[in-house]
Amino acid sequence: MLQQPRQPLGFGPELRRLRLARGFTLGQLSALVHYSKSQLSKVERGLKAPSAQLARLCDTALDADGRLAASAPSFTLSSPTPEPVSDEGETWLMRLDPTGDASFESVPRRSVVAAGAASVVPLGRPAPRTDSSTVLRTARSLFAHYRSLGQSAGPHLVLPPLIAQTHTLRSLAHQADLSSRNGLLSLASRYAEYIGWLVQETGDERGALWWTDRAVELAEEGGDHGLAAYALVRRALVTLYRGDAAQTVELARRARRLAGSDRVRGLAAQREAQGHALAGDRRSCMRDLDAARELLASAARSADEDARARTPVIGSSTLADPVSMITGWCLYDLGLPAEAAQVLDRQTAALPPHALRSQARYGIRRALAHAAAGEVDHACALVQTLTAATDSVASATIRTDLRRLAHVLRRHPTRSASELAPWLATHI
Repeated sequence: MLQQPRQPLGFGPELRRLRLARGFTLGQLSALVHYSKSQLSKVERGLKAPSAQLARLCDTALDADGRLAASAPSFTLSSPTPEPVSDEGETWLMRLDPTGDASFESVPRRSVVAAGAASVVPLGRPAPRTDSSTVLRTARSLFAHYRSLGQSAGPHLVLPPLIAQTHTLRSLAHQADLSSRNGLLSLASRYAEYIGWLVQETGDERGALWWTDRAVELAEEGGDHGLAAYALVRRALVTLYRGDAAQTVELARRARRLAGSDRVRGLAAQREAQGHALAGDRRSCMRDLDAARELLASAARSADEDARARTPVIGSSTLADPVSMITGWCLYDLGLPAEAAQVLDRQTAALPPHALRSQARYGIRRALAHAAAGEVDHACALVQTLTAATDSVASATIRTDLRRLAHVLRRHPTRSASELAPWLATHI
């Protein structure tokens, strides 16, 4: 449930004080932030609550050093964070129906037994003499294909085989010799982590965190202790989309302290930068982006090619320069949409053609930046080129930016915005 904000105490008078101190009229500030004079006037008089975006734009335009951005109302989601659940005595059930819909649930094994044999089709346990090394090689190869498929298809198409494969790897690991067991569990953890990310794409935060917890448990059982820190980076992504800057920064900092590799530390620093951007703290944001760049470059230099072949890379594998792409994202959140648009223009041009999910995610953010910078017709033209990709990947997180874009376009009723409105209305 979305909790509506109230006008922060003193926000309007402080906005007016800063505007006058800088010598700006309402009209001049309106031209800088691309909001109407009427709306700015209502905010100053306390008649209308400022959006987080407006607060950040005004903060930047008036050189408020984050004070206005920090006092903006926050929209928070009331979905609770689930407690970790042990898989002891747990059975995984996939439900498929003729329409193509699928669902997953974890239930106590005793519930399945109580339901009776007719309710479950037993596939049998893996044969004790299964060649674990062959399975491991094949499963690694399959994982690369599933990640590629996840870039061009909706989660509903990819999740059922991923869940089945994770279950198979987990079951095989419990029967394999020690040399194969850890490899099977480590790979199963990567499957589970990717499942969590895709589940978040469906809009199910609780399910996403459940799978992240399963990934950590599988990794720990297999002697891979690096995923616990990355799980905090994943949790920080959930709080980032909730608009919770403080929690995003805190989770990312914990991940950096816990991480045992430069790659995870770099990804955590990148997420911390996003949290600082959301809070309007440009100095801290840029500091952490610089740290992320150094850490990820160090990880790339020191990575052993054979080790990388054995274990799938943690995090995105489609961005040529992830820190630069995230820099564009951060600049938008810092209230600098024109600068963000320039960076995102360059970075989206480098995305591989098959990476439809990344094209839609960063392309829509690019269009949002152009729209917020007053380039409404150009933004609409960009979105028109992304409708097919956006439809294909069916992402709940991308819909977050589409809602923001629709909000911006409603303030600029141009012909191109009107033509795009019917498509937007079905995606927000």
